[in-house]
Amino acid sequence: MTTDNKAFKALSDPTRREILGLLRHGERTAGDLAERFEMTKPSMSHHFAVLKNADLITSRRDGQQIWYGLNTTVVQDLMAWVMDLLRGDGKKRKGPPKED
Repeated sequence: MTTDNKAFKALSDPTRREILGLLRHGERTAGDLAERFEMTKPSMSHHFAVLKNADLITSRRDGQQIWYGLNTTVVQDLMAWVMDLLRGDGKKRKGPPKED
């Protein structure tokens, strides 16, 4: 599955969209994000893995904590493609930007 398809799959889930929305305001720990949702840790880990696999978020370990943040480059590229599509400029491209 290409990165752009992974991104669209990741964005298809409301929980993952909400995680991205929370990360718009800056990095957060996995625990802080998990507190916002009523689901098990394995379910949250799955959502984080899908977002990371789609390259929409980054992670870094600081001691026992994992911090997540937006991968702004990929999110911006994806949003630019969507805006082109909505404006009708999508005819110029075959799909979302390709990975180098």
